[in-house]
Amino acid sequence: MDPSILRRALLDNGYTELPITSAHAAGVTSLPPIHRDPFDRLLVAQAMIEGMLLLTADATVAEYPGPVHLV
Repeated sequence: MDPSILRRALLDNGYTELPITSAHAAGVTSLPPIHRDPFDRLLVAQAMIEGMLLLTADATVAEYPGPVHLV
């Protein structure tokens, strides 16, 4: 599926985008060194700061404490 079409459909159905903020970037520094991928670490920090559940298929990412669940 074309990502731009998916994005438009999600927004049209009430989904909102979550921007990456400096608080999210700073939150990465408090994470234990479980995973080396900087984008995955940013997603974990973002979930923790925003109080959101992060669903992941990556077992290593799922090792982080907090709102991270393996699916």
